[in-house]
Amino acid sequence: MKPLYFLAGLLLSTAAARAADVWPQFRGPEGNGHSEARGLPLAWSETDNVRWKTPVHGRAWSSPVIWGRQVWCTTATEDGTKLFAICVDWDTGRLVHDIKLFDVEKPQFAIQFNTYASPTPVIEEGRVYVTFGSPGTACLDTQTGQVLWERRDFVCNHFRGAGSSPILHSNLLFLNFDGSDFQYVAALDKKTGQTVWRANRSIDFQDLGPDGKPKEAGDFRKAFSTPHVAVLEGRATLLSLGSKAAYAYEPATGRELWRLEERANYSASQRPLVAHGLIFMQSGWSSGQLLAVRPGQPGEVADANDAPPTNSTRQLDVVWQTKRNVARKPGLLVVKDQLFMLDDGGIASCFEAKTGHELWRERVGGNYSASPLEAEGHIYCFSEEGKITVLEAGREFKKLGENKLPDGFMASPAVVGQALCLRTKKAIYRIEAPKP
Repeated sequence: MKPLYFLAGLLLSTAAARAADVWPQFRGPEGNGHSEARGLPLAWSETDNVRWKTPVHGRAWSSPVIWGRQVWCTTATEDGTKLFAICVDWDTGRLVHDIKLFDVEKPQFAIQFNTYASPTPVIEEGRVYVTFGSPGTACLDTQTGQVLWERRDFVCNHFRGAGSSPILHSNLLFLNFDGSDFQYVAALDKKTGQTVWRANRSIDFQDLGPDGKPKEAGDFRKAFSTPHVAVLEGRATLLSLGSKAAYAYEPATGRELWRLEERANYSASQRPLVAHGLIFMQSGWSSGQLLAVRPGQPGEVADANDAPPTNSTRQLDVVWQTKRNVARKPGLLVVKDQLFMLDDGGIASCFEAKTGHELWRERVGGNYSASPLEAEGHIYCFSEEGKITVLEAGREFKKLGENKLPDGFMASPAVVGQALCLRTKKAIYRIEAPKP
C-alpha cells in the first residue's frame, strides 16, 4: 500500500500537469496572464520555432482558448453580417470546425479599431461558450461542433463594438453588457443557457443637457471589461468594471456587495486582477488611473478619489494609485511582489505591488492592445506591429530578446506545455522549440 503522502503528491502533480494542458479563458487558467509553463522559447521568427501556422478567415481580435488538443477562437466577416466559431487541431494545425453561428441582418456600428468578434471564448471539458455581445451567445459541443443552446435576446447597443469576454464559475456563465443604452451583468445556467439572474448597474452616469433631459451618453456609459471571480475575505466575489464604477456582486444571486465609483472616467476595458489582498484595476479610458483597492464589506460605497472620513469604519479604500502611462487595453501582471504594466504606447513600468513604489519605467516601443504574458520569470509583450519583446520580470529593467511575426497582434497569447499559441491579425501559430 502506498503511503498517503505519496498519493497526495501524485494527485497534486497530476492536477498540475492537467492545468498545464489547458488555457480555458481570456488570460489563462487564473485569468491573470500567468503560466506555470517551463521551457517556452525566447526566440522565434516566421520560419524558426514554428510548429505550424493556420490562416484564419475574416477579421477578429478574440484570443485562442485550448482544451483537449483543440484550439478555439471566433471570427467574423469584416462587415459583421456573419459570425463564426473555429476549432484547430493542437497537434497539426488542421482546421477541425469552421461553424457559422449567426447571420446578422443589420450589424451595429463598430469602430475600425474593433471587430465584430473580439470577445474571447471560454472552454471546459466537452463544451465551448462563445459570445459576440448582443448579436448572439452560444454553447457548442467541442467534439461535434453541434450548437447545444444559443441566446439572441440580450439588448445592448455596444456603441463601438463588443469587447467583454465571458467567464465560468460553478454552474454559471457570466456576461457583461455595458452599452450606451443598457448596462447590466447576466448570469446564465451553463447547461441550458437560461438566465439565472440579471443585475442592472445600480448607478447611471447620464450627462444632462440644458433642458434637463439626458444627452447622448455614448462612451460615458460604455465599458469593455471582462469580469472576474475571486475569493475575497473568504467570500466568492464577482468583480465587474462598468463605466465610471467597479462593482462586486454575489455570484450565486447577483446581489451587489459593494461599489467603488470613479466619476471622472469611463469605458474601463481591463480584467480586474487580485493579488496580495488587493484588487488591481484600470479605472477608465480618457485619463484613467491604475488603482490598488482594498475590498469592501457588504453595503459599502466609496469614491475612488475621496479619502475615508475621519474615524470611518469603511474597509473599501484605494491603497495606492497612479496616473502615469496607465494601460487602457493591455492587462496587468503581478509576479511575486511586483506589479508590471505595459501601456498602449509601449511604456513598461514596474511597481511594488503592495505600496505602489515605482521601481522602473522604460520604453519598449510599439503600440499595444494584447495583454502581456508571464512565464518562468519572463514577460512577453506583443505589439500591434508584430514585434514581440521579452523582458525579465525583475526589480530592474532587462530586455532578454526581441522577435517579429508579420501582421501584428491584437489578441492575447495562450500557452500549453512548452508552446505558445499566438493569434496574429491573419493566422494562428504554434511556437515551440524542437525537442532534442
